Amino acid sequence: MPEHDHDHDGDRGYLLDNRQSQAGVRFGALAEIFDPVTFRHVDAIGIGPGMRCWEVGAGGPSVPLGLAERVGPTGAVVATDIDVSWTAPAAGGVIEVLTHDVAADPPPPGGFDLVHARLVLVHVADRAEALRRMVQALRPGGRLLLEDADPALQPLLCPDESGPDERLANRLRSGFRTLMAGRGADLAYGRTLPRVLREAGLVDVQADAYFPITSPACAVLEDATVRQIRWLLVGEGLATDEEIDRHLANVASGRLDLATAPMISAWARRP
Repeated sequence: MPEHDHDHDGDRGYLLDNRQSQAGVRFGALAEIFDPVTFRHVDAIGIGPGMRCWEVGAGGPSVPLGLAERVGPTGAVVATDIDVSWTAPAAGGVIEVLTHDVAADPPPPGGFDLVHARLVLVHVADRAEALRRMVQALRPGGRLLLEDADPALQPLLCPDESGPDERLANRLRSGFRTLMAGRGADLAYGRTLPRVLREAGLVDVQADAYFPITSPACAVLEDATVRQIRWLLVGEGLATDEEIDRHLANVASGRLDLATAPMISAWARRP
């Protein structure tokens, strides 16, 4: 996940700070859940030897490493993020890691066969400018693959709200969405991606969506996320410490069926 590095400074900035200890745990869980989806699309697009890829808001190392396997020694992968502390270990060989703000900095030079951003734009205040810069970086015939969440499309942590533990989980998830929205996240952004790609002048637009209904990685992700935002949930009056302790114990028990928001993947070609 694109993790943007901001201080805990009131209501500005990305909610999930890269520098917190749970960030690496979150990246691992997100990779387990969503890497198979991402690489299904990357492979269908036809990314292979000698191609150049830009991974925007890379977060953890898994996607840059997977792209490097596909482009081989004659290709190139540029992985960028505002905070590259979790991506940096992947640097070397064909992978270049750069500190970069996609909405403010010029695109890396050279032109790309693939530009990919996963769970990035929903958190970027100037989404339109970020998208413009990604399109600008495509070679003719290059592909843009955007993957973003749509929490409003499926807002529940426990879609099967069968008891008090599930109701508590869903109430805390609602609090998380409140915090995200307060920081400028568009909770219905994912569904707009096909239109956004067409309006950017790209062609051959396609999209699909994926989310797990239950998965061990979802429990890992939920535990790490709640621990990262616990102080905010309590501080904003969205939950009590006792409720959070009870929820974390419920998650650890393995008895909850935990889902995620749908991730919508949309891809298109520059003419």
